[in-house]
Amino acid sequence: MIDMSGRVVLVTGGGRGIGLATARLLAELGATVLIGARDPQRAESALARSGRLAQPVEVVSLDVTQQDTVDSAAHWIAERHGTLDVLVNNAGIAGDRRAQVAGSAELAVVRAVFETNVFGVITVTEAMLPLLRRSRHGRIVNVSSSVGSLDRMSDPHRYFAAIPGSVAYPPSKAALNQVTVQYAKQLRGEGILVNSADPGPCATDFTVGFPGVTRSAADGAAVIVELATLADDGLTGSFRNADGTVEW
Repeated sequence: MIDMSGRVVLVTGGGRGIGLATARLLAELGATVLIGARDPQRAESALARSGRLAQPVEVVSLDVTQQDTVDSAAHWIAERHGTLDVLVNNAGIAGDRRAQVAGSAELAVVRAVFETNVFGVITVTEAMLPLLRRSRHGRIVNVSSSVGSLDRMSDPHRYFAAIPGSVAYPPSKAALNQVTVQYAKQLRGEGILVNSADPGPCATDFTVGFPGVTRSAADGAAVIVELATLADDGLTGSFRNADGTVEW
């Protein structure tokens, strides 16, 4: 990892869990960290409870499903900082798992999951690209999941083969991985590196009810930070977790 002093980072959905852990780790590396949150007051409270920070972290109102708040956040960043070096698209929802089982799915739930996990990422990325293009070290990290791996989902010898078929959250992460590849192709020539990160299961609000999850949010955030701090000749268009490359 590198010294991030002087670099500006935006972490969407950064008011709790893996997003908050990512913000803290990047602040420890010296970055100026901005947290995009639907509820800024709640994010501020979470920051205060999380303990002393290496340097102040700022919170900006941002709902990835609301274009006006995304545009306002981009304008605020431009006015306050002038540029953006790293965008971490962390905001995501699981949706009601019972309402997305294949064969009895509720389309409203499926649409809501895609609205945040896929369309929200595109919305924020498009709005922040002018600021990222001002950076000499532009990085985009899309927070995905191994449940978005077609290889792992279709392998009968893997754990995922035993879980119910879901038509919302896993497909949204598979779509997000494809979004990563497309931006990586388009932005490679501009030096902006775009990658998907799989934090793995962590003991956060997101995994309540899942037995045996002991990894911390900071454990999951490590791969996000790794991809956010890549050298200029680093990977782009990849899908990685703590162990290395994840199969598409």
